[in-house]
Amino acid sequence: MSNVTHQAHPMAITDRMRHGGPALLARISERATGWLAQHSIAVLRISLGLVFLGFGALKFIPGASPAEELAVRTLETLSFGVLSGQAALLATAVAECFIGITLVTGRLLRTGLAVLAASLVGIMSPLVLFFADLFPGAPTLEAQYVLKDIVLIAAGLVVAAGAMGARLVATRHGH
Repeated sequence: MSNVTHQAHPMAITDRMRHGGPALLARISERATGWLAQHSIAVLRISLGLVFLGFGALKFIPGASPAEELAVRTLETLSFGVLSGQAALLATAVAECFIGITLVTGRLLRTGLAVLAASLVGIMSPLVLFFADLFPGAPTLEAQYVLKDIVLIAAGLVVAAGAMGARLVATRHGH
């Protein structure tokens, strides 16, 4: 008996990859597109919820949130002093945690999204209320903190659209 092994010629392997490659890549792409269309809004909703839950939880711990002072100052200004100091921080913490829990669990989602929409006024208002403090030249760390919230707003819009019935639909390229 001979122990001869047959090896494919390197060119044959290359030819098979070239001819089978595009079809295989198309199948992989189609499956990935379908998965993304089916799951990406839920992944975004949960991720956004974890961000709000994390930021909200930090506000329950004095001095833990880098945005604590800005949050208090903003809510004091927006409430004309009705909410100040610890009460303002507690209200912000509760709202952010509530938003986070509704987004993570999907329960009371529309209510959580309504609270998020109302909170967006407070989230973005420092750009108007305290512009000179946030941008004394280059943006301060607090300004950067507020500016990144634009991404959270965009994510909230996508999640809200999904909660209201919008769906991503996978289509074939070129069709």
